[in-house]
Amino acid sequence: MTLGPSPVPADAFERERPRLIGIAYRMLGTIADAEDVVQDAWIRWQHCDHREIDRPEPWLTTVTTRIALDHLRTASRRREEYVGPWLPEPLVTEAGPAESAELADSLRLGFLTVLDQLKPVERAVFLMADVFGVPFAEIADTVGRSEPACRQIASRARQRVRRPAELRDVGSDRLVVDALMLAIAAGDMDRVLAHLTPDAVCISDGGAAKRAARRPVVGAPRVARFLVNLANRFPDQLAVRPVTVKGDNGVIVSVEGEVDLVAAFEVHGGQVTTVRMMRNPEKLAHVDHPVAMR
Repeated sequence: MTLGPSPVPADAFERERPRLIGIAYRMLGTIADAEDVVQDAWIRWQHCDHREIDRPEPWLTTVTTRIALDHLRTASRRREEYVGPWLPEPLVTEAGPAESAELADSLRLGFLTVLDQLKPVERAVFLMADVFGVPFAEIADTVGRSEPACRQIASRARQRVRRPAELRDVGSDRLVVDALMLAIAAGDMDRVLAHLTPDAVCISDGGAAKRAARRPVVGAPRVARFLVNLANRFPDQLAVRPVTVKGDNGVIVSVEGEVDLVAAFEVHGGQVTTVRMMRNPEKLAHVDHPVAMR
């Protein structure tokens, strides 16, 4: 007797969906690409023989990571043609110290930007090992390398990505960011400079659709001028809302009711070291419609 196809346990997939979105987002940096990857994983899940899968979680992790790797290789080629700096899509929540303290460091824009320094397989191995705690035997099967090779890849990636842990007072950081925003709004260059480290950097991503600095703006005087000049372009039309951009204090700036940019501020020692500013409309689509992920 020939057995029919095994039933598709949709509930098992839906339980894992937020985690799979999180894996794909950390790999690719945009929600749209992450959703495409997870949709492909769902199609494969529908057509596999579920009687042969004892544990859906590792199977789905492996499939999602492999699909994301393929997308990342293609995305790497696309980014070579990208207009200006490329930043990951910001994940926005309402501002608040308690919420910020609970957010995973692996979703911070700074962390994701550093991950872009890694090659696709390095990124996959590092995320699976250090962020999601996948055993190296499963990682080796996923990326097609030996287990010892994966351990070496993870070790090298850690050296490139990790930095010494820093105790962060998110509430105090919020005060620094708010004070900087007030100084920018007032056009007070001295006050703006006082809230920036001398080697401060501003990175703005507008893609091909929005005006943005085509290269990182480096040095406190240049960053201060850039931010004040940007604010002066819309003196009576701006609305600024404090938010958390996955672990960093940030703001949403709207012009005539439309979201124009999301900025995340990295603070160390009571001053802003890095401003990451997203203006590309394609990466602002989920600002007011967050996607569940872990």
